[in-house]
Amino acid sequence: MPPVVPPFLVGLIVAPLAKRVLKPLMRGVVKTSVGLVLEVKKAAHEAGENIHDLAAEVAAEMVAAQIAVGEPVGHAAAGPRVAAGGDPNGGRDDAAGRSEDEARTPKIRATAGAGKAN
Repeated sequence: MPPVVPPFLVGLIVAPLAKRVLKPLMRGVVKTSVGLVLEVKKAAHEAGENIHDLAAEVAAEMVAAQIAVGEPVGHAAAGPRVAAGGDPNGGRDDAAGRSEDEARTPKIRATAGAGKAN
């Protein structure tokens, strides 16, 4: 009959071995998790910056379009201006005077060359 080893003796022998094996393993898991969290945080920050840049570009395009039409900047909600003849376009028919390709050509942005300074 094999000798009976009390469980607490097994624990005394296994605990130091488990500490040597599990400590580096847990350290690696925590290190990897923290690294992933930092990468996700960085990606979210960059996405927020991209959205902010996009919003700024759209706002600049809207201001440029208002200036091109002759509307005062900041008064877009006031509606179209009416010229002396009662025509909101001031007697011009821009859409009819241009071909379909010209009407759909995007305008060149003033901010196209401006980049982020890192």
